[in-house]
Amino acid sequence: MEEGTSQEPTHLCGTEDEYSDAYQWDVREDCEVRQILDRVADKWSLLVIALLDCRTLRFTELRRRIDGVSQRMLTVTLRQLERDGLVHRTVYPVVPPRVEYGLTPLGSTLHETIQALVTWTEQHQHEIADARAAYDARAAGEEQVAAAR
Repeated sequence: MEEGTSQEPTHLCGTEDEYSDAYQWDVREDCEVRQILDRVADKWSLLVIALLDCRTLRFTELRRRIDGVSQRMLTVTLRQLERDGLVHRTVYPVVPPRVEYGLTPLGSTLHETIQALVTWTEQHQHEIADARAAYDARAAGEEQVAAAR
């Protein structure tokens, strides 16, 4: 963290009421809102929720469709999503055991929110790419000025 940078959300505030919504995303470890956001916004959870929107899938199908996820990470992600009530797990009493995962009604409402975020990203991806390029050019120029000193 840079010198002089506050870890507290209060550094944003002109008045306490002005940014009161920021407090719900507090960085304290015991902040439940922050814990939920951390869980549902990680890349594996987003991909699992997106894939399960269409239909239930078996573990092996999920793993095959999610490039780069390890068996352990997918297991952990599914357990956390199940614990949060976003995914349901169905075990069929056959040999070998068959387990399927699907979204709960609550998980489906989250998918709607994720889809809105994806839509926003698609609509603004060119603006973001332009902003990144402009930033990178400014940063490169600042480095050249600093090196010349």
